[in-house]
Amino acid sequence: MKLEEYPRSIAQCLKLNFRPRINHDGKRAPCVVSLTSIDSRIKTLHLVIKSLLAQSYLPRIIILWLHHDLENQLPKNLLRLEGDIFQIRFRSQFSSHRKLVFSLKEFSNEIIVTCDDDVMYDKNWLRSLYDSHLKFPSDIIAQECREIIVKKSKLLPYTEWPYIESENITLPNLLPIGYGGVLYPAGAMHPDTIKEELYMQLAPKADDLWFKAMSLMNGVKVRRAFSPVKKPIPIIGAKGNSLAKSNIVQDGNRSQWLAICNHYQINPGCHY
Repeated sequence: MKLEEYPRSIAQCLKLNFRPRINHDGKRAPCVVSLTSIDSRIKTLHLVIKSLLAQSYLPRIIILWLHHDLENQLPKNLLRLEGDIFQIRFRSQFSSHRKLVFSLKEFSNEIIVTCDDDVMYDKNWLRSLYDSHLKFPSDIIAQECREIIVKKSKLLPYTEWPYIESENITLPNLLPIGYGGVLYPAGAMHPDTIKEELYMQLAPKADDLWFKAMSLMNGVKVRRAFSPVKKPIPIIGAKGNSLAKSNIVQDGNRSQWLAICNHYQINPGCHY
């Protein structure tokens, strides 16, 4: 977390802690918001959920997928938020892919929106995604995207895949970035998406890349949101994990993307 992000994070934490549990004036969007978490972030997770319950467009349901090991370790400030909208469910898998995979299995005919567990979301976050979906109902909609770059037939390192600044843009090589939030229309993903053996073999630490490949295999476009909201606010004390180091610093994203592309015979630059 950068030093300049601390004041904004503190202000948002205070705001969320003193607001009602749910925005009862919020309109309803027929979406399932789905996320997962790990034990090192459980103490700050209530702030993420509060930001989701404070949305100007409330989802039909918010599902938090956790490993069974955490079943008796959840803090009261998180458990108090459970109700008609927010539910916690337990499964026996650890990987980050579960934030979408489990919801695809249980809500296959619904719109699923994924998000991360260490940031607080703008109040119009879901509204932005859902309004964009209404304009482009067949597309996967993302608040944040990178562009997968191939130069001279060589896939560049992940650090050289630039973030996209343009709004309402779709390109074959757009990669939705999970922390910003991603909306998946019903039926958008290839059947292999939920095959644990495959994604743990090809992309065990790169759920974003696995989901990108599965949308390509299904012929579904990725589009950046029509009116993207401000970037999510990091939560002070939300401890990180090793994914950023292995995927970015050690360029694990690049090697995992090449493994996926080799298996499915996908052009690494996403061009058919």
